[in-house]
Amino acid sequence: MRSIDVVNDAVTNGPERGLALGYARGDAVASLAALFRLDDALAAILRTTSEPVVGQMRLTWWHDALTRLDTQPPPAEPVLQALAAEVLPRGVTGARLAALVEGWEALLEADDVTEAVMRAHGEGRGAALFRIAGTLVTSDDPVAAAGRGWALADLARHLSDAKVAAVARALAADALREATAVRWSRDGRALGALAHVARMNLSLAPGAAIPVGAPGRVARLMWHRMTGR
Repeated sequence: MRSIDVVNDAVTNGPERGLALGYARGDAVASLAALFRLDDALAAILRTTSEPVVGQMRLTWWHDALTRLDTQPPPAEPVLQALAAEVLPRGVTGARLAALVEGWEALLEADDVTEAVMRAHGEGRGAALFRIAGTLVTSDDPVAAAGRGWALADLARHLSDAKVAAVARALAADALREATAVRWSRDGRALGALAHVARMNLSLAPGAAIPVGAPGRVARLMWHRMTGR
């Protein structure tokens, strides 16, 4: 975990994400926002924890708390309350949400960020998250590839070893190429837009600042919203 500087930040969860999620049907926007706030909360554990044992304890707390949503009212924790109000009524169980912890454990438990670790993170965080999101918007689009690429592109930005980051970028590019090769359904375009955000980020030179909200980026997202491409 020492070769990871930060995972998930203002670029990942900032205004472009809000714009993309706003492309969903009106009745699904709040549920998507609640789901991605859970991703933020799990990411914050790796961002703020230097001791793996402490990080594992915090992830275990979230796993148990999410699982209990299936049988108990949520505690006074805003993320859990939002999930109980907006996500569970749409047929997503707390146990399914709890499984997202595994994607973060892959990074927390790793001494080195190998390709296998990257793939486990991309699947356990990104693909799993986007599959749940696909359930919320009733999308049959390539959500798993989009989520996998989205998570790996985010990871690549925060790997301090350039060679390791290049592997993550290559894996992300493959997944995002698959995700953006098709026309997305109207219901799924919120998630497709996030794939395009990740792909635009990958097109920048490693270490370059991401021009969040630049006119060209916003125009690309609007084109996706109108056409699904």
